[in-house]
Amino acid sequence: MPDRGESESESRKLLRRLRDTMAEEAAGQARLDKITHLTADSMGTEVCSIYLFRDAETLELCATHGLKKEAVHQTRMRIGEGLVGRVARSGEAVNAADAPSQPGFRYMPETGEEIFSSFLGVPIQRLGEMLGVLVVQSKVAREFSADELYALEVVAMVLAEMAELGAFVGEGAALKARHTEPRLIRGTQGQEGTAEGHVWLHEPRVVVTNLVADDPQKENARLAEAVQSLQVSVDDLLASAEDPEQRAILEAYRMFAASKGWVRRMEEDIARGLTAESAVEKQQSNARARMSQATDPYLRERLQDLDDLSNRLLRILTGQGRQTGAEMPADPILVARNIGPGELLEYGRSLKGIVLEEGSVGSHAAIVARALAIPLIIHAGTITTEALNGDHIMLDGDQGIVHLRPDDTVVGAFREKIAMQAKALERYASIRDVDCVSACGARVHLNMNAGLMADLPSLDGSGAEGVGLFRTELQFLVRNKMPQRTELAALYARVLDAAHGKRVNFRTLDIGSDKVLPYMKPNDEPNPALGWRAIRVGLDKPGVMRMQLQALFRAANGRPLTLMFPFVAQFDEYRAGRAEVEKTIAREQRLGHPVPETLEVGAMLETPSLAFAPRKFFEEVDFVSIGGNDLKQFFFAADRENERVRRRYDTLNCSFLTFIEGIVNRCAETGTPLSFCGEDAGRPIEAVCLAAVGLRTLSMRPASIGPVKHLMMRVRLDELRAVIKGACDEGHQSVRGPVMDYLRSLD
Repeated sequence: MPDRGESESESRKLLRRLRDTMAEEAAGQARLDKITHLTADSMGTEVCSIYLFRDAETLELCATHGLKKEAVHQTRMRIGEGLVGRVARSGEAVNAADAPSQPGFRYMPETGEEIFSSFLGVPIQRLGEMLGVLVVQSKVAREFSADELYALEVVAMVLAEMAELGAFVGEGAALKARHTEPRLIRGTQGQEGTAEGHVWLHEPRVVVTNLVADDPQKENARLAEAVQSLQVSVDDLLASAEDPEQRAILEAYRMFAASKGWVRRMEEDIARGLTAESAVEKQQSNARARMSQATDPYLRERLQDLDDLSNRLLRILTGQGRQTGAEMPADPILVARNIGPGELLEYGRSLKGIVLEEGSVGSHAAIVARALAIPLIIHAGTITTEALNGDHIMLDGDQGIVHLRPDDTVVGAFREKIAMQAKALERYASIRDVDCVSACGARVHLNMNAGLMADLPSLDGSGAEGVGLFRTELQFLVRNKMPQRTELAALYARVLDAAHGKRVNFRTLDIGSDKVLPYMKPNDEPNPALGWRAIRVGLDKPGVMRMQLQALFRAANGRPLTLMFPFVAQFDEYRAGRAEVEKTIAREQRLGHPVPETLEVGAMLETPSLAFAPRKFFEEVDFVSIGGNDLKQFFFAADRENERVRRRYDTLNCSFLTFIEGIVNRCAETGTPLSFCGEDAGRPIEAVCLAAVGLRTLSMRPASIGPVKHLMMRVRLDELRAVIKGACDEGHQSVRGPVMDYLRSLD
């Protein structure tokens, strides 16, 4: 094996030949064929083969030097099948001196590979996206050296960049031009609704066009200058950061930016013939691959930091900033890996929809999207690497499906669905100002949820009778420091003014769990959803609670006021919160400030324990609001962030409906007003079932009020209650089937 210096020289020579091949006027297949020949010749192996994905699950032999030519575009394998499929599935190299003896080896007789013993396969991947597998094979039984593995990885990285630039376009599914084919991406519903528009990338893609360098010294100098610029920018951010938590994050950034190991690895890539920017992207791809495999949250966060720094460094080297000159389309659908609430609010209602690779149903972005009634899909796979600015995109937030560059058939079907929804909205508009009364004469009150001033115009337009839940934490989440009492008082006053005398139920600060304030020290809790959150934080930090209560009282300015405490688990917590209310009122009176004309103080029932509180609790509390989202996850012990379990449990489960009916009965005994707030209240079928078991006030997003009212007015709740009771008595796990049969009989 040649020494390191000679190997590096050979590597640079191969990369220059690859660059020349890319520059030639040639078809995609011809380029691939030449690359396999050049790579086999440079590495001294009898075989070099390139396998590319023809679809999400299938690899196809697209070029080879050394195997039978007739096998090209004929040999295919599923991901995970054989050694090639193993590389594609794991994203890691396979280096075997005796390939047939390896677990999972699959012999492909049509290729003639039986005479080759040694095997080295590496993934062809770009920024975490798997494109294919590059393989060399040799007759001699030997394990390939670390230098040879490194060299093949560099070739695979260049192949990935060439594929991104369209160097291998040709006939056949595996040689289709990237970013041109229709893509269906399945994600998770973050906010219901459908939208059609064009892609607007929150973080425009950095395209590396200059892959191979002739002068390593010049590239190292460029890299050193860019790294120094990056370090200075991080130092400047650190110097201006006042908050200790922000400083801690930036300290981690600075640690990576100053990492000699990170820089050394990029310098090694440059020594082998890469440009500074392609060396950075190679390390970024490696970090993304490790991030996809990491299960430890701390490690994932650190790899995320490294990925963000790589993006910053690439923008410095290429000069491709966020301001690319592209104009936002008239119908933008935002595509991002993730996004903070402040950044999302800057876009406002201009967005038609949002698609995120990451996120969660309870994330800040999801909260803002729901407040703005913008369809949102999270966990949307490879959307940021698949989508380009201006791509046609359709998203179905009800199903969690993204159609990127859809074909005419999908477009037609999707637009029919939107047209049907538009017709339904016309029907709902006709009953907007009509009281919601069921076919059997039961009066049901429908309120809306809100969290932003921008929501309040929906109060009249949706037909809502009031605001059943105003989330006060959004004003805390979108800022870098604690808001002032005067700011909050002014905001709450505007909310009450916009409500025009309709009831607004302010929920006090609900932070913790998935809602961590950027300026508040996070707690390392093994299960934050069951940890220090909501009223527990308020009681432990009474100064924050008092400040918010003062803001609410001053906003009311003598008008009626309604507020409730979130996540009350036991009677004493409500009593302690109520005591803070009384102390704050007394202080306001001493200061000569007007106090609310009437004051109602309620509790959110989000834990099963509160349903079994002493009768005295139900006698003392002014009202109870069932927080359905949290209550359901605690009732079923199913984390609503966990896709593997959250969909297993139906709201119309007999046990859950029986539990809800028990709460209804307890409140009825003491005359305690009761409402239900949560996503299920806005789903028509679930809503009518909740009303059938006795709930007469529901709170939901504004867009759901029309559909819920339309169905509620057609249903006899007494009949539906009998259907539910019958299904439970018969031992059904869920009443959904019998309920659907009953509803179909109404048509």
